[in-house]
Amino acid sequence: MELSFYLVQLLNAVQYGFLLFLVASGLTLLFGIMGIINLAHGSFYMLGSYLAYWLTDVTGNLWLGILLGLPIAMMVGYIVERFAISFLYKRDHLYQVLLTFALILIFNELQQILWGTDVHSVPIPSILAGSFQLTENQSYPVYRLFISAACIAVACGMYWVIQKTRLGMIIRAGASNREMVQALGINVNRLFAFVFSMGVALAGFAGMLAAPVDSVYPGMGENVLIISFVVVVIGGTGSIKGAFVGAMLIGLVSTFGKVLLPEMASIMVYALMAVILMWRPQGLFGRAA
Repeated sequence: MELSFYLVQLLNAVQYGFLLFLVASGLTLLFGIMGIINLAHGSFYMLGSYLAYWLTDVTGNLWLGILLGLPIAMMVGYIVERFAISFLYKRDHLYQVLLTFALILIFNELQQILWGTDVHSVPIPSILAGSFQLTENQSYPVYRLFISAACIAVACGMYWVIQKTRLGMIIRAGASNREMVQALGINVNRLFAFVFSMGVALAGFAGMLAAPVDSVYPGMGENVLIISFVVVVIGGTGSIKGAFVGAMLIGLVSTFGKVLLPEMASIMVYALMAVILMWRPQGLFGRAA
């Protein structure tokens, strides 16, 4: 195989890793700060994809569809947090698993009621519909490069907010000691609602970006949820840096595994997780209990 072929696979791996990072970063924030095991997180990815499909069909423009879809995703996240998740903060994790699993069923039923059971596609914007020529025989879609660039911009924005702003300081403090943050007079309920809404928006945004390159179909969030939990476990719960490194590792192993060892590809990701947990049970950047 030519070197350009492996370059294409590397670009695919990085793009896949960035999308996983957007989903997993919201998931690790929810667990690290709020202590919530959210099995419904993949449903928000599915919601983003269906919003991109619906709003692009209505407006005729993917960019406008994303701009309209993000506030809707945040609003859905706020409603879910206020009327469901907020009752779980002092409950055992078993209650969280049961309620968020129920949310999966609810979102799947709502999706079928609103959009049916057909498989849909979202057109790539014409300005990004071309390909970047690597060699005489190999090219790479411009839209996939755009996905990577958009995810990099979001990742940099998240780093700036969490590491350089007062809000980020409060979020990091809440992850370390929620009781102390509340004792300092900070409205923890409002903080939790904001963090949950942002986690939903990140998952939804990933679904919106992925919609033009993947099919939009019922139940698509479940596969993303499983692999996102693997990313969080590898990187360490509560660590944004860990989510990024874990997502990149999963992207590389998954993509090159399908190319080099297709018969083993389905287990290589979980084998990687097992090896890392044997070495560091708390994950690469997680704090030891």
